[in-house]
Amino acid sequence: MKGLLLPSGACGSGRVTQCWALSPVFLSASVQFQVEPVGRWFEAFLRRRNRNVSASFQELEEEKELSEESEDEELQLEEFPMLKTLDPKDWKNQDHYAVLGLAHLRYKATQKQIKAAHKAMVLKHHPDKRKAAGEQIVEGDNDYFTCITKAIEILSDPVKRRAFDSVDPTFDNAVPTKSEAKENFFEVFAPVFDRNARWTSKKHVPKLGDMNASFEEVDSFYSFWYNFDSWREFSYLDEEEKEKAECRDERRWIEKQNRASRAQRKKEEMNRIRTLVDTAYSCDPRIKKFKDDEKARKESEKKAKAEAKRKEQEEKERARQAEMEAARLAKEKEEEAAKQAALQAKKEKEIQKKAIKKERQKLRTICKNWNYFADNESESVKMMEEVEKLCDRLELVSLQSLNEVLASSAKEESKAAVDKHVQEVNAQLQKEKEAEARARQTSRSTEQSSSGAGAGSKGWNEEELQLLIKAVNLFPAGTNARWEVIAKYMNLHSNSGIERNAKDVINKAKNLQKLDPHQKDEINKKAFEKFKKEHAVVPPTVDNAVPSERFEGSGADTNTAPWTTEEQKLLEQALKTFPVSTPERWEKIAAAVPGRTKKDCMKRYKELVEMVKAKKAAQEQVKTKK
Repeated sequence: MKGLLLPSGACGSGRVTQCWALSPVFLSASVQFQVEPVGRWFEAFLRRRNRNVSASFQELEEEKELSEESEDEELQLEEFPMLKTLDPKDWKNQDHYAVLGLAHLRYKATQKQIKAAHKAMVLKHHPDKRKAAGEQIVEGDNDYFTCITKAIEILSDPVKRRAFDSVDPTFDNAVPTKSEAKENFFEVFAPVFDRNARWTSKKHVPKLGDMNASFEEVDSFYSFWYNFDSWREFSYLDEEEKEKAECRDERRWIEKQNRASRAQRKKEEMNRIRTLVDTAYSCDPRIKKFKDDEKARKESEKKAKAEAKRKEQEEKERARQAEMEAARLAKEKEEEAAKQAALQAKKEKEIQKKAIKKERQKLRTICKNWNYFADNESESVKMMEEVEKLCDRLELVSLQSLNEVLASSAKEESKAAVDKHVQEVNAQLQKEKEAEARARQTSRSTEQSSSGAGAGSKGWNEEELQLLIKAVNLFPAGTNARWEVIAKYMNLHSNSGIERNAKDVINKAKNLQKLDPHQKDEINKKAFEKFKKEHAVVPPTVDNAVPSERFEGSGADTNTAPWTTEEQKLLEQALKTFPVSTPERWEKIAAAVPGRTKKDCMKRYKELVEMVKAKKAAQEQVKTKK
């Protein structure tokens, strides 16, 4: 062996390559060869390298090409029996796959198969062939061979073929009903979904599956079909061809009409798909099973949650009971300690009380023995009163010290000690009287300043105060020229004869706000008593006639208590609910206001009407003055 030939790829290039080889037996001089790679194997190597594929992949492709060639050779055409009867002018309504003998393959037919079928049909039905065989040939485009030409024209163009496949006359657009799928859901809907899967723009289409499919698989299936992306379009059914238009405007009009009809058919197609999916979803037994499982899971979770909550409540209740028991024990302990302390204090108080009583008695006895340090009867009585003051005012320690001094001293020293304590007690009593007098004087001056600050020298009587309170409630904050309106209202209804202005009203209202709540309650109480007194009895008429039901006064069945806010709201709502035209209106209104009779409601209504009229009159006067 003198040398070794290597392909150019092994040496790294496609040029002529110099490679060296050594003899395996003898060490001899190297020989240089010039090698140029050629042949089908080198060509296959270059093809694999350029495509970056392995030798095994190349072999698979070659096998695929060979299988396709064998399929073309084994292609069986189905003769269309109605071929010779077809009208070339009605080519749009013909089945192009059947014309070429591919009715059994249809949209699955490859371009090679279509070309092979066309070639076979041309060899058999070409006019020249048939004319040579003695057959009568129709001249022009009226021969049925035009249909074969039109079929290959449509099916060889991918765009036109897709348009024809979209309206394939053999496709079944039917959607199963719920009654059909009630018993055999999978047998009914599986072929329908497989049939409609040809319109999807996506490669991988999930299968319907069976009863054992998981939730994820079912969810993926329905998600795919609810978001179905269809390439199906209906341009093949256009009624007008824009190529036949005579001008640009006509072509635009045709395009507009075609777009509208395509959109309408596309909408109907998507509605059909949606109806199919909705029907399948509603009939799918797996969906019902999943819903039942989900419901059971939620119920179990709910029960577990309720159980956990119950246990938590029980634990809280136990803790609360324990806390309450501890608090009760602590409270009992505190009460027991307080009780013991109170008993101890009571005992000490009793002891102190007895000691004070004893010291007081001792003081009286000593003073009595000294004849109260007096020489006559009047001084003795006076000193006896002073001694009683000492007994009432001095504490136990002072009494004890005084008694000790009196017991160990002579009469003069004892008298001096008693006089000293009497002076101290009298001085203390005098100070207390002066402080009490000052407090009374301060309180009196405050009352005088509050009562006289409203209208200067013009005093306010109870009637005016009640009228002011009523006017303030009648004209709330936000009323236009509120204080002028209140002043006009008071001047209109007051019997005092004193003219009040807005400033007087404001000052008096501020003073009323500063009053003690008890004083306000007293004013309101007096106003209510006056109202009761005025409305308690209705004077009889001249002819002693029975007063009308509308204006009858308070009787035995009348509630004289003032109207509360809640009763006022109920009355206003009842007045709106039962208009004037309602029969037995006041009986129904009284039934709607608990605790109030028909006469109470009528009387209150009259008062409200009068208040509204007075308010309007006061406002009108203010506007007229402005």
